[in-house]
Amino acid sequence: MKQWLSLMLAGTFGGLVTFAGIRLTENSVQSNAQVSSFARQVDYVPTGSFVPSFDFSASAEKATPAVVHIRAMVEGNNAQNNNSFNFPFEEFFGRGFGGRSMPQEGTGSGVIYTGDGYILTNNHVVASSTSLEVTLSDNRKFKAKIIGTDPKTDLAVIKIDGDNLTPMELGNSDDAKVGQWVLAVGNPFNLTSTVTAGIISAKGRNIQLLGGGNAIESFIQTDAAVNPGNSGGALVDASGKLIGINTAIATRTGAFSGYSFAIPINLARRIADDIIQYGNYKRPYLGISISDLDGDYAKELGVDLSQGIVVEELVDGGSAQYAGVLPKDVITEVDGRPVKSVAELQEVVGRAKVGDIVQVTLYRKGKRLELPVHLRQSGS
Repeated sequence: MKQWLSLMLAGTFGGLVTFAGIRLTENSVQSNAQVSSFARQVDYVPTGSFVPSFDFSASAEKATPAVVHIRAMVEGNNAQNNNSFNFPFEEFFGRGFGGRSMPQEGTGSGVIYTGDGYILTNNHVVASSTSLEVTLSDNRKFKAKIIGTDPKTDLAVIKIDGDNLTPMELGNSDDAKVGQWVLAVGNPFNLTSTVTAGIISAKGRNIQLLGGGNAIESFIQTDAAVNPGNSGGALVDASGKLIGINTAIATRTGAFSGYSFAIPINLARRIADDIIQYGNYKRPYLGISISDLDGDYAKELGVDLSQGIVVEELVDGGSAQYAGVLPKDVITEVDGRPVKSVAELQEVVGRAKVGDIVQVTLYRKGKRLELPVHLRQSGS
């Protein structure tokens, strides 16, 4: 009797185990079926989806021959007394820029601007130098001379005498858009003909690099890797056209930390053409002290705007005063182009020529006005 009961219990237990196993198997199969209905191969792309191309070899091949390496030498008192050469833009490039162990030598980059040897670079690359050596991408070397500089935009033009030079094709920095791909071409850490890629992160960026005041800062900001030695090199678009001159990086270490800044080529070419023709940049100016408009300031002024430039003060005898501009006017356009910040206004005016008449759109106590302004030359 006991043996029979033991057999019955064993059979019942076995049946329960089997039933449970069947249920678990059914659930597992059902679960797997559900998962498989959502599964896709990792390389599966639905028809019509955007697939970006990351091959910039043609652009790099086009741009690289026009980018040069610049070696700047300083001798005598210039080397001993000029900290701006030893440690230019220290806050952005770190104390290692140019090599602290060799304070009489600095290196940077440049872009061949014309076929007869004019080269664009940064003022801080050549400042206080007593001699310059330029090395082309094909390893030819030339002595260079400074044609002119403009510290307020950190631009310089130098010249070499050579044959078969390859100038870079110029793009239009106004057409450059946030999010588009760009390449930085230069010589970081003396690594010649280096190309890095990124996107435009912002435009019209003022980083207070050049000391404020009447300096023109309307940088193109990118996340393409730029390091000491890239200064004066090229920022090019995906077609290999020049849209900026690389100038600075934001860093606490002296090396790239995520953002770099370039002078827009539309501004750089305007300055360079003056330097080539006259030896210096003949800068037009409005003759106003200005600040950015924000929501709180707009309420204070009683204007229904959230962006623009507020005229704080007028320079006596300046272009704006003669045109009838008044303090607390809010400038919103120049020649039909919207200007939303101080940096944008400075760039637009800086690209005009002395003697030009520009149409300035402004708001005064809620009323929209257009004033023709005859641009005079800045005295500094």
